[in-house]
Amino acid sequence: MAKYCTNCGKELKEGADICLNCGKLINHDNETKKQEPLPTAKSKIAAGILGILLGCFGVHNFYLGYTGKAIGQLLITVLSCFIFSPISAVWGFIEGILILCGSIDKDADGHKLVD
Repeated sequence: MAKYCTNCGKELKEGADICLNCGKLINHDNETKKQEPLPTAKSKIAAGILGILLGCFGVHNFYLGYTGKAIGQLLITVLSCFIFSPISAVWGFIEGILILCGSIDKDADGHKLVD
């Protein structure tokens, strides 16, 4: 199970005593406690539903931080005057299903999606 710095939220290396990102000392006394998700963690359900319903506009990818992919889906839909929107819609629908099934389980920053 990945551990994250309580100060900056970046993922910690296994057995690290100091966060390499911010330099904060790691308290190993709390290792037995279940680590809570980051306050900025994205919802798997929200991302999946956005992918299914608004996938042709790339809204789910904007939500997860994959801006390049999102702009690609948006441009395919808008610049083709919605002629190729079914292609983007199927793409978004499939990604929405993959998110809900757990195949896509991280956002663009590498943080796990929460249920």
